[in-house]
Amino acid sequence: MTSPAPATALPPREAVGPLVRGLAVLRGLAAADGRRSVGDLVRDTGLARSTVDRVVSTLTRTGYLRLEGRDAVLAPRLMELGNAYLAASRLPDLLGPLADALADGLDESVSIAVPDGDGVRFVHQVTRRRAMSLTFRLGDLLPAERGAPGALFACGWGAAAWDRWRRRRAADPRGEGFPALPEGHDEGAASFEERVRAAREHGWSADDQLIEPGLIAVAVPVRDPAGTTICAVSVVSHTSRHSAASLRAAVLPRLRATVAAMERALAAPAGPPAAASGPVPAAWTRASKQELGPEFVESLARGLAVLTAFGEGRSALPLTAVAEATGLARATARRSLITLEHLGYVAADDRLFRLTPHVMELGCAHLSRLTLSQIAAPHLVGLVEHVHDSASMAVLSGTDIQYVARVPTVRIMSVNITVGTRFPAYATAMGRVLLAGLPAGDRAALLARADRTALTPHTVTGLRALNEVLDVAAADGHALVSEELEEGLRSIAVPVRDGTGRVVAAVNVSMHASRRTVEQSRADLLPPLRAAAARIEEDLRVVGRYARVAVS
Repeated sequence: MTSPAPATALPPREAVGPLVRGLAVLRGLAAADGRRSVGDLVRDTGLARSTVDRVVSTLTRTGYLRLEGRDAVLAPRLMELGNAYLAASRLPDLLGPLADALADGLDESVSIAVPDGDGVRFVHQVTRRRAMSLTFRLGDLLPAERGAPGALFACGWGAAAWDRWRRRRAADPRGEGFPALPEGHDEGAASFEERVRAAREHGWSADDQLIEPGLIAVAVPVRDPAGTTICAVSVVSHTSRHSAASLRAAVLPRLRATVAAMERALAAPAGPPAAASGPVPAAWTRASKQELGPEFVESLARGLAVLTAFGEGRSALPLTAVAEATGLARATARRSLITLEHLGYVAADDRLFRLTPHVMELGCAHLSRLTLSQIAAPHLVGLVEHVHDSASMAVLSGTDIQYVARVPTVRIMSVNITVGTRFPAYATAMGRVLLAGLPAGDRAALLARADRTALTPHTVTGLRALNEVLDVAAADGHALVSEELEEGLRSIAVPVRDGTGRVVAAVNVSMHASRRTVEQSRADLLPPLRAAAARIEEDLRVVGRYARVAVS
């Protein structure tokens, strides 16, 4: 695997300068956990203000950033770069379900990590909901000496890799280049070489509070059919539940059985290659230079598009396939690949190119922790600016809806609702959209449990009538409730679906009934409401492809 290029290494003559600079801005934003002012990015990267402005403008145009006041913010769509590596690697798709089953069976957290230079990067996490539990994110990077997987990976290091590790330790003894590390706890380096020898002898590696006090783990390597260690699976616990020795005794047999199943999955014949779809945003590829404007840096956008040429069934591609997938000229694709290889995002082997896990440093850790309400918030803001009425998102909580996001509008007469507010699902537009999205048995059970009190003279409470209303909402793809929750209050709502098509939330626009008639409400509000929901769904699909998206 190609390691990231040293900071002092000069780029090759064919390197694309704007792509180098654009990736530097993305790394700066990722290091700042997804948000940084443009002025701070200028100081962080050492680039000219005009250069950073053009980079930010281009990344905003391609959907990878958004601007909030003076701040540049990583947008969910950027997650498609990390997703390209994860899909190409096949590790979450093939091994993730087995890791999930192991976590359920042991009632402990389980992670899958891959080597990234002399570091360890997480590609799959299954955590237990406890007061003290694993908190690393998808894409987080740890130094090899801190934790169990690193010793397993170092078993295969040659002299050059060990030299790189020692130079990195000398230059950064406190691990400041690894922002995911807990502060104030520097363990692991002194015992690392001895732990590598033990891992080579025993076939497993332990972490006895190397990352932070209280955290313990045991890891086993996963090998491909050629015998190369490609990842490691760790079972992670806490000293309140186990000692390092008791954890090893309790989990190692089942962990080894799971790893054996993973290796069989990796050895199974792969399906037919997936069709390479053009990943380049059509909005700018069809535009002329005059339409794009002087602030749009085409070579940066093209270089990032090259990363998304890879994916499921496209783990290794020749130059010709990359050019075809992106719609770029061979010479343009070649220069982008040379640049990405120099920076450590691509590895080349016998005229085939592969993504490396280093791609995940481009915002994956920050974006993988976005909640559904955080994903929705900017789209609700845009919706309110368009319709000039309040907008919200809610989820089902028992027989109620619970608000998880809210953007009010400023009016003398406004709807006073806050995040966390609960209302009966049967009497609200968002509740009816959510109920309409349930399987028939679940819907019937929930309505039977609900205290269907008439809240106003207009409230529908009868089971038959409610089911008829819900059937209409399911067929129409929206629900409108007028003065059933409160007299004078009208709301129209549409569903939000995850990548599997399941209704996971609802968004609405609410207003005083005097603002519009029922017909005007549908005509004026339904199109922008559906458009906002579609944008939320697209962001949720990208972020939630490999990460678990919490509600709030």
